Amino acid sequence: MIAETKIKVRYAETDKMGVVYHANYLIWFEVGRTDFLEALGFPYHLFEEKGLMSPVVHAEINYATPVRYGETALVRTRLVELSGVKSVFQYEVFAEGADITTEKPCCTGKTVHCFVAEDTFKPLSIKKDTPELYQAYLEVLEP
Repeated sequence: MIAETKIKVRYAETDKMGVVYHANYLIWFEVGRTDFLEALGFPYHLFEEKGLMSPVVHAEINYATPVRYGETALVRTRLVELSGVKSVFQYEVFAEGADITTEKPCCTGKTVHCFVAEDTFKPLSIKKDTPELYQAYLEVLEP
């Protein structure tokens, strides 16, 4: 499964050159991951209601071409790795209207998340503690 999220670039997200400031892509990745989870039927508030959190433990971003103020970005999010205690999401950012089958993304990245108990922040296995989430993740895991 690939979740697609459109983001209109706001002036506050850009630097003096009118280019999206590099750290804002991490925010866009989080928006994309949140949309992915909602499309999966597990909005993040359900994680929290179950006492589960999924903090970022690693992030990578590769920049190719800038996205600028006034443009709309398309963030494509997919789940590419899963274990009982960790998930890895991959992201591609395109300019809206780009042919995603032939054009290279403006930016790519990935985030690694672990699953922890909200009260102790100790790792836990969703395979054991939240099997319905683990099963849903398995069904949409990309090769």
